[in-house]
Amino acid sequence: MTKRNNRWTRTMLMLIASLILLTGLTPLASAAPVSYNNALISQRADPHIYKHTDGYYYFTASVPQYDRIILRRATTIQGLATAPETVIWTKHATGEMGAHIWAPEIHFINGKWYIYFAAGRAEDVWAIRQYVLESSSANPLTGTWTEKGKIAMNFESFTLDATTFEHNGQRYLVWAQKDSVGDSNIYIAAMSNPWTISGTQVLISRPTNAWERQGFAVNEGPAVIKRNGKIFISFSASATDDRYCLGLLTAADTANLLQASSWSKSPNPVFVSNVNTSQYGPGHNSFTVSEDGKSDILVYHARNYKAISGDPLYDPNRHTRVQKLYWNADGTPNFGIPLADGQTPLILKSYNFPAYSLRHWEYRAKLETNVLNVADAQFRVVPGLAGSGTVSLESANFPGYYLRHKNFELWVEKNDGSAAFKSDASFFERAGLASTSGVSYESYNYAGCYIRHYNNLFYVQAVSTATDRADATFIKD
Repeated sequence: MTKRNNRWTRTMLMLIASLILLTGLTPLASAAPVSYNNALISQRADPHIYKHTDGYYYFTASVPQYDRIILRRATTIQGLATAPETVIWTKHATGEMGAHIWAPEIHFINGKWYIYFAAGRAEDVWAIRQYVLESSSANPLTGTWTEKGKIAMNFESFTLDATTFEHNGQRYLVWAQKDSVGDSNIYIAAMSNPWTISGTQVLISRPTNAWERQGFAVNEGPAVIKRNGKIFISFSASATDDRYCLGLLTAADTANLLQASSWSKSPNPVFVSNVNTSQYGPGHNSFTVSEDGKSDILVYHARNYKAISGDPLYDPNRHTRVQKLYWNADGTPNFGIPLADGQTPLILKSYNFPAYSLRHWEYRAKLETNVLNVADAQFRVVPGLAGSGTVSLESANFPGYYLRHKNFELWVEKNDGSAAFKSDASFFERAGLASTSGVSYESYNYAGCYIRHYNNLFYVQAVSTATDRADATFIKD
């Protein structure tokens, strides 16, 4: 971009900001930054987290033995990591619900708790169908659970991963089921009560793309989130090794959800394994919300290694993980990448241009809006490489790479271990120079110089004017 175009862009941004102030409009307040430590819960696959009105988060998931249903609860998402675990139901010794107890989900419907889960027969472990438990107790960890039995589908076959949601006064069930050729498809049906579907089940997704047919032809694990005038269903695809991934279905919230043509599938997977972060086979997700209710949280499982000995279905090390779900300018979800083990990162939004964020592109730090590769704009705030009470900003998609200044320009580069690099990549996190609701980053080795944007690029510079201070202030997201 030429200097003339840079000046024009900056002038237009300033004009937009001025118009916002003159018209009395203010940008929507950003949600408070959320931060979690991954893996959240070890050896818990197919995780489901439900935030209830009683102030608790409720967690359930598949356990490696596939023989029980467990629940945890805590007042925070991170608190689930150390919350006591209660076994609320165990498999039958014979007959139905006697093997492969998979993918439980907990929901609160019309004043009662329901758990949806898949199970095989003790005598035929692959005769897997969908079942429901019910409890009327206020605390589902201590209450009594009643078996409501098997959900009867329009045809009998391998069935699992049911979830439920309500829309416009109608409750729906969405699930995975094998067809006559053995493909696992996604179906939807209306419900007459929490354990009974009514009418015809409708096929809304089958595994037709190459990324849905790696190892096995699979669509499974649907999860529903409603936002921005749309209904989104994420689903898992392919074999449960490193090829496991998430796809996405979308329908308008005004559409007939029981009409297959109402649903469109994104042509590419939306969440895949990442070599840089050492996370493989991300999938079988659910959605919850942050403690302040302002951020959507993606819940999923993944392994932190690729090579698996034997059938991946029985490898126990699929761990529950959580991270913030972002939203694109067009209202669609941005899943980003499965983040590395440890503390989750954040995005640094510009204080004076709140739709713009600090991101790296070809390793140069830039100010841009609508960053579709959201991981380019995510940084982990870690103890400073230079020590002395500093922080460093580590790239989310290039762990081991840090924001550092070089000739006063800001770049993302790999830590070479030198004293010079550690100094250049260390900053003092200060209260925002333009607003104490934000933060500013002062250079460790150039006192009085701060990270600030200028002509859509980032530098470490001295600040003196109100514009400088605004350019050097960020809102954590």
